Amino acid sequence: MRLEYFQMLDGIEKLDRDQASLVAVAHVPSDSPVFEGHFPGHPIMPGVLMLETMAQAAGYLLMTLDGFNRMPFFAGVKTAGFRAFVHPGSTLKVNASRLHAGSGYAIVAASLDCHGTRVSDAQLTMRTMPFPSDALARHVRQEGKRLGLAEVEAE
Repeated sequence: MRLEYFQMLDGIEKLDRDQASLVAVAHVPSDSPVFEGHFPGHPIMPGVLMLETMAQAAGYLLMTLDGFNRMPFFAGVKTAGFRAFVHPGSTLKVNASRLHAGSGYAIVAASLDCHGTRVSDAQLTMRTMPFPSDALARHVRQEGKRLGLAEVEAE
C-alpha cells in the first residue's frame, strides 16, 4: 500500500468469476505522512482511505469481469460501517462481491478484515464507462498485472 499515491492494494489472492467476487490483500505501511496528522499519538488509517481500499478492490473485480474494457469510477456509498481502528503495520483482507450490474452502474458489497476481525464494510456504487484516456487504460492494466490478475486482456 502506498497511501500517498492512492495505491491501496498489494495483490489479489482469490478471484471467483462464477461468484463475481475477489479477495485482495493490502499492507498498511508502518510509516506514512498520513499518520502524522491522523492522529498524533494515536495513528489510525482514515475512514476515507478504508473506503478507497474497498472501492479499488471493487474496481478491479469489475474490470476483470469485463475483460478490462471499461473503467469503474467510485460513484457512491449507500451504507458504510467502521467497527474498529486500523493501525499502521496492519494487513487487511479486502473482500468485494458484485451484487448488481447494468445501465453503466454496478453495486458491490465490500469489506475489510484485519487479523480475522471485520473492521469495515460498505455497499458501493461504481459507474462503469469507456476509459477516458489511453494513458489511464495502460496504467490500470499495468496495475492489474502487478496485482497478479492474469485476466488483464484488453490492450
